[in-house]
Amino acid sequence: MRIFSPLLLCLAIGSAHATDHNELDATLLAPYRGAAGSEARTFTIVLERPELETPQTVAWRFDLAGADGRVLNTWRGAQLLSGPPVTIEIAWDGRLNQAAASAGTYRAILTADDIEQSWEIAVGPLTAPAPAPLSLAPSPWQIVLGNLHSQTGHSDGGGDLASCHGAQSPQSSLLGPAQAFEYADRHGLDFLVASEHNHMYDGSTGTNANAEPRSARGLYQAGLAAAADYNRAHPGFLGIYATEWGVIDNGGHLNIFNAPGLPGWEKNGAGDLLADIDTPKNDYAALYATMRQRGWIGQFNHPANSGQFIVDGKALGYTPDGDAAMVLCEVVNTNAFSTSELEAEARRSIYEGACNQALEAGYHVAFSTDQDNHCANWGMSYTNRTGVLLRAGQPFTENAFFDALRARRVFATMDKTSTLLFTANGRIMGERFVNRGPLQLLAHYSAGAGKSAATVAVFEGVPGRNGTVTALSDSFDTTITPSVGEHFYYARVTQTDGNILWSAPVWVSQQAERR
Repeated sequence: MRIFSPLLLCLAIGSAHATDHNELDATLLAPYRGAAGSEARTFTIVLERPELETPQTVAWRFDLAGADGRVLNTWRGAQLLSGPPVTIEIAWDGRLNQAAASAGTYRAILTADDIEQSWEIAVGPLTAPAPAPLSLAPSPWQIVLGNLHSQTGHSDGGGDLASCHGAQSPQSSLLGPAQAFEYADRHGLDFLVASEHNHMYDGSTGTNANAEPRSARGLYQAGLAAAADYNRAHPGFLGIYATEWGVIDNGGHLNIFNAPGLPGWEKNGAGDLLADIDTPKNDYAALYATMRQRGWIGQFNHPANSGQFIVDGKALGYTPDGDAAMVLCEVVNTNAFSTSELEAEARRSIYEGACNQALEAGYHVAFSTDQDNHCANWGMSYTNRTGVLLRAGQPFTENAFFDALRARRVFATMDKTSTLLFTANGRIMGERFVNRGPLQLLAHYSAGAGKSAATVAVFEGVPGRNGTVTALSDSFDTTITPSVGEHFYYARVTQTDGNILWSAPVWVSQQAERR
């Protein structure tokens, strides 16, 4: 737990079962800075199709674009996949159109089939942003840092680090939520969510016709009990037992953090529901309605821009029920099958475009960053963490934690030593409020030891417009008078080491000034 003190490279989606996760993984590693004394660098693309049954050719395109999005250079290829991951290296000498690239920031963009990854890179000296206006002292907030997305032996996680290379067979690992909570606690996390796949409680990646409903429901209750028992014995740590609902194919994964019973759709051969609450497969509008009615809250996990969370034929389709229930959007995820315990995993995925799409659709979601651990290295594959703001002096309880998620008092950081808060006229990120006249937007960035900001950007969008989020400012301190109507704003800081932080948005209903 920390007290706040004032003062973009890959795609690795979920797990890899033929009945659920048999999708393309397209990974881009884009060094933020070039080699010492040079702007040259090598971009690395990793293409993988887990559980591939027949060879497949994947078309890919790699673009270097300016900060304005204009494409400056392009590489293309077609790669046959027939088993293990394939690595493609693109050497860039730091030149564009036969001349050295001018100093500034650029975008490295990978497109493979319908997958896109985009990361910022830096060339030459950058003008450091003015120091952040840190105006929250004394702080009313305490910050807890952890991982909201992982699996254990209750579904397809908990793989032994010596042999783990993918998703485990459901319930094959003896390392369950109690072991995961102990591991995360011992390694310095403040919280860990064990988010087990809801359709694997029958011990199968498909549907087990012989499964007993009592066993499936009992396993879920055992997970809730394991979390409660661990938390009672370790009051400085919070273990949360949750479910990752859905499938990837024509679906989309989302976490439900606080369901007291197992939601699902599978039935055994006798027609008995292998869950507590019937939630039809891939019917997201119905799921959101159930979540809202029951007070459940959720997170979009590794969201894609197309083909997922479909409502009325639209990806990330908006419903008022979904807006009430969904509180987070995973903006960065590390390789789900990493075995690193040294926070050194190189493969990471970014979903800022999809999260912006959700925001523009009208969803009120904050950014989170997680690890989707399937191996037994819960929270330790990289330095990324989700930060949650509790009120200073507030007991660190499950209720307090869920209240903070509902309030969207959350930020995403790829560097656990650095924090980013955001205020609008003194209102903390996550808030929704009416404003008249000028609006001061402040990004409160606190750097870890030896770290500093390379760039800062404040973004603006319009909920319900279904348009494009745009950069508004490159300053920590921005004052504007918004046009009358609905707006959202958030801040993003990129450090000199390439790690990125995202604040939660604020949502502002701008009214005309009174006369």
